[in-house]
Amino acid sequence: MELNDLLAPGAIIPLLKASSKKQIIQELSERAAKLTGLSHRQIFDKLLQRERLGSTGVGQGVAIPHGKLAELDRIHGMFALLDKPVNYDAMDDKPVDIVFLLLAPEGAGADHLKALARIARVLRNDDTLAKLRAASDADAIRAILCELRESDAA
Repeated sequence: MELNDLLAPGAIIPLLKASSKKQIIQELSERAAKLTGLSHRQIFDKLLQRERLGSTGVGQGVAIPHGKLAELDRIHGMFALLDKPVNYDAMDDKPVDIVFLLLAPEGAGADHLKALARIARVLRNDDTLAKLRAASDADAIRAILCELRESDAA
């Protein structure tokens, strides 16, 4: 599963302005609602519910908020590069500036886990993170994410 398959046009936000974890989730929920046709409140509530189980801030300035929604017909992804790092209660206690949102249908099971694993592999690579942080627009971010193949992210 390639990241390009998860990112529809308009699913990359190069300079998201947010000052808190909750605001990041709110902004991404509103944008995800436009891409999925679901209500932003439904997405927001699902993501907050998941965050209560434990932070999706995985370290190295990266967060991967995710949730399953019965009304979805396929897996959707969104990528955001924040305009400035934000406290996200990450595992390493460092602020987050890269966020990859993943929304999946309730029955996605293994596909959801494979997508999460792929995102985590790509976003743990220091060179990739540096390139993403230096990117100036959505096309540049997409090019970085799409040039990576399974062997590159292992």
